[in-house]
Amino acid sequence: MMTVGPWSPPAWADFPGAPTRRYNLARTPTPVHRWHLPGTPDGCEVYIKRDDLTGMQLSGNKVRKLEFLLAEAMDEDADCVITIGGVQSNHCRATAVAARYLGLDSHLILRAPQSIAETGDPGLVGNLLVERAVGANIHLVTKREYAAHGSVALAESLRRRLEREGKRPYVVPVGGSNAIGTWGYVDAMAELAAQMGEDHPHPFTDIVLACGSGGTAAGVALGAALCPELRRPNVWAYGVCDTPKYFYEYVGGILRDMGAPVKDIAKGAGYAMATEEELATTAAIARATGVLLDPVYSGKAAHGLIREMARDPGAWQGRRVLFVHTGGALGVYDKLAQLQPIMEATAPSRRFDVADVETA
Repeated sequence: MMTVGPWSPPAWADFPGAPTRRYNLARTPTPVHRWHLPGTPDGCEVYIKRDDLTGMQLSGNKVRKLEFLLAEAMDEDADCVITIGGVQSNHCRATAVAARYLGLDSHLILRAPQSIAETGDPGLVGNLLVERAVGANIHLVTKREYAAHGSVALAESLRRRLEREGKRPYVVPVGGSNAIGTWGYVDAMAELAAQMGEDHPHPFTDIVLACGSGGTAAGVALGAALCPELRRPNVWAYGVCDTPKYFYEYVGGILRDMGAPVKDIAKGAGYAMATEEELATTAAIARATGVLLDPVYSGKAAHGLIREMARDPGAWQGRRVLFVHTGGALGVYDKLAQLQPIMEATAPSRRFDVADVETA
């Protein structure tokens, strides 16, 4: 039963102001298993932590953050939540589902192309289908409006409007990435440490993940640095938007809010702008391993890791790498036009010839 209950941080992260309650949403611990990633150099082992399997309609890493954010919303007696993101935001969909589990309404401010925003109907593709099925209130803005005002101002404006209507909204930041949400991945690193044992007796030398809004990367970096059992692995956070400077400052701000040290963040490609090469990589990984990656987040991180390994294979000799699969499979539906030629070339469909079938 999903309930809000008491929680305490691991001893190595017992900072002042740590949350004391959590909404038990996620199906944990998520599995860790060997992953035969294409392009892995000889002498290197790659494993995968399946945070795409946290539950709640394939919500991935968002679930761990929402456990703490929505517990705070309930403690503040909220009757609805507000959050904001792209028109195919995995985070917005996860927030809408989690809020509905608690009996809260959700209001989603979605950034969309002008042609969609002006019609007021974003359609029913991917994450939008789930959001609308659970009764989320959709508020569309154009990409230009989003850039002009910013996520904080837009969410604040909607909060004031709802309060004038007599509602009690709680604002969840983009990606659930603030000091409260980040505790979800500090807790995940404690979970990983508990999984180290007979099945994984040797520590991981590297942890790899995608970085979109910064909260997951901040929690992983903090937990990896402080948890004694993990022995300070390298953390490779492949950014999917903005610049290295932005990520460094934003993630650093989250960690400072938690009283923790700052870690460097790597740079990847642009948010929601998957290249043909990256999409081909995600398709090749699915064919080779059966694991479907999201083209906006986890696919970019895997592509970046494979590229790093190809650049200097010898540097990966003897390393044990853990890839954190942050989920987001429904985002694939937004890339169907780009994926179509790749699928036709590698996994074609054919008409079955029934001429020689014997009639029973």
